[in-house]
Amino acid sequence: MPSKPLIDETPFRVSVPVQVRMSDLDPFVHVNNGVQCHYFDLGRSFYLEKMLQNQVDWKTIDLVLVHIELDFAAPIEFHDQLVCETKIVEIGHKSLKMIQRLRETKTNTVKTTCYSVLSGFDRATHQSVPIREEYKALIRALEEC
Repeated sequence: MPSKPLIDETPFRVSVPVQVRMSDLDPFVHVNNGVQCHYFDLGRSFYLEKMLQNQVDWKTIDLVLVHIELDFAAPIEFHDQLVCETKIVEIGHKSLKMIQRLRETKTNTVKTTCYSVLSGFDRATHQSVPIREEYKALIRALEEC
């Protein structure tokens, strides 16, 4: 299992609002843990679009999610005003480490933190490949704004 990157003091430069829907709630009237993975998918997709400065072509992009780990700090409720914040904190040869969080904007409370790893991926061979240098440059430019 990959080690969790430390949440450093660098800001989250990419953020997208998340709408909580009635269908997201579980019997405890909190957002279901599995649904929160969808929120992080939205944030990850939004990050990639900001990075690429274009819509993601999911049939050709050569990155794939290979690990995800969530820490639930507080329940998310229906009237919470959420944002999903995303940043890449480590760029390796064949993988990227990403940290995301769901933050309630009225109270500034971090509800859930997500640690994930994306890998370079060749869709034809289904093999891990190095992260494109183009992606590395785009990430560095985005994260160092």
